[in-house]
Amino acid sequence: MSNRFYGTFDTERREGTEIPGDFRSPFQVDRDRVLHTPTFRRLQNKTQVFWSGEYDFYRTRLTHSLEVAQIGKSICHWLKSRPDGPLAPDFFIDPDLVEAVCLSHDLGHPPFGHAGERTLNHLMRELGGFEGNAQTLRLLTERIFSAKRAGMDPTRAFLDGILKYKSLWSELRTVNNGEAPENHFIYDDQQVHLDWAMGGIDFPLEMPPGPARDAFKSIECQVMDWADDTAYSLNDLSDSVRAGFLHIERIEAWAEKRGHETGDSTPLGDLMRAIRRRKVDPFVGKRIGRYIQATRLESDTNPLSGLTRRYGYKLIIDPEVRAESKLFKQLAFEVVFLSPQLKQLEHKGNRMLHQLWEVLGQRYVTGDSIDGQDFQLLPSDAAAEIAEAADQATRARLVCDFLAGMTDGYAARTYKRLFSPDFGSIGDLIG
Repeated sequence: MSNRFYGTFDTERREGTEIPGDFRSPFQVDRDRVLHTPTFRRLQNKTQVFWSGEYDFYRTRLTHSLEVAQIGKSICHWLKSRPDGPLAPDFFIDPDLVEAVCLSHDLGHPPFGHAGERTLNHLMRELGGFEGNAQTLRLLTERIFSAKRAGMDPTRAFLDGILKYKSLWSELRTVNNGEAPENHFIYDDQQVHLDWAMGGIDFPLEMPPGPARDAFKSIECQVMDWADDTAYSLNDLSDSVRAGFLHIERIEAWAEKRGHETGDSTPLGDLMRAIRRRKVDPFVGKRIGRYIQATRLESDTNPLSGLTRRYGYKLIIDPEVRAESKLFKQLAFEVVFLSPQLKQLEHKGNRMLHQLWEVLGQRYVTGDSIDGQDFQLLPSDAAAEIAEAADQATRARLVCDFLAGMTDGYAARTYKRLFSPDFGSIGDLIG
């Protein structure tokens, strides 16, 4: 069935790499290209909340991405089924497109979770920074799928769907009076991809770099964002309870400190009752359904709404449900993420990335020998690409790419091979 929601502007690829006679839609091709890459598979060994591999039931970036994709597709189906419109059987948000966006939204995240992201941004603070969303854009447009390192040639709608942030690193640095931004940016050399995604339309004055501009998202990006919030605020609670970080006493103490209610029919009260009854997973499942059905569409007029229907609508979230999601995220952050146990693990991951950067930077970025010897520390293809780079900034970005692409386990093993005297064998060198 045809879908009037999308036009040729949305399905266009810059390089036009469609397969003649392919039975799949352009957005199904986008999804499949992501699914069959090593980059996607590596998410199975990248931290979501707890270090991957710690226990088999903890979520990883891979399982999180799969859950976000399921929630995103369900939101699409819910919005299409609403009797109050504005969608219809031949006019709807494409669930395959949203699935592709959701599966891809964390591709650029480095090992060791958000702590690893902050570490790499600190290490690249004078060389354009590091940001997980910007790295996802870099992977899709320049690094993955193609053996020529030319990216996967995504459709415009797919590329725009992963653009949670639309401010350049240098723009935010200017706004911050010369201070390098901490997050929520894309790299300066990605301006060309942003321009193409926007169809060459300039941002108006009322959308300066920063939050105002970042709020300007396609409807698919908005759906992905809420699906991510839903998974983050609910599924991470389940892992935290299983891991013993979140229990009734801690919730009660936190609620008292923050002035939150814990009685019957309150979010925290419902959560504590689920913990007592050992029914946290059913609690989370029902809440996910509620969050999905808390969405509706509202028409919008903006600089791109006349060019594509992807900008003709805003996703409206029921204020009560959004407030509950914010409450659960705050609970998880302050009770779990800031706990000494997780902070100790973050410190360890930070230390490993710092030392890996130091030795790889000395060898491949500045070009200095290590103790007068020319050690080959990277795989031959990565080393060759760095050697051909035109300048130091490009070499640093490629070393950063290598570190960001590591899984938690690969980063730890590489660290041990380089710095632990009693670790290392021919078998360890494989992977």
